[in-house]
Amino acid sequence: QVQLVESGGGLVQAGDSLRLSCAASGGTFSRYGMGWFRQAPGKEREFVAVISWTGAITYYADSVKGRFTIARENAKNTVYLQMKSLKPEDTAVYYCAADSTVSKWTVRNAIRDYDYWGQGTQVTVSS
Repeated sequence: QVQLVESGGGLVQAGDSLRLSCAASGGTFSRYGMGWFRQAPGKEREFVAVISWTGAITYYADSVKGRFTIARENAKNTVYLQMKSLKPEDTAVYYCAADSTVSKWTVRNAIRDYDYWGQGTQVTVSS
């Protein structure tokens, strides 16, 4: 069973940066696509970013492209989300998730494709 634990959330001001981490245990981390999703109050959970097995392929939601960067360290079973130029509309609970059935050379961004989820970490951006 794969367990995912996010960390790094907090309260920041608009324009600030923040780095989220997600540590995985169990399973074979290096063979999973890893994604970040977020859910704002009163809204549905939405895709943010995804990275392939080796990190060769990344994909971002338009709303974060150019501001967020996803990366992974397979040796540490950890995926990161570096967030810059944060905006109040980035306020949400951020979840990492593992896609255990995706192939090595592709990524997916649909919630239904992800098998394992972390508990989430709160990011609040004040204006």
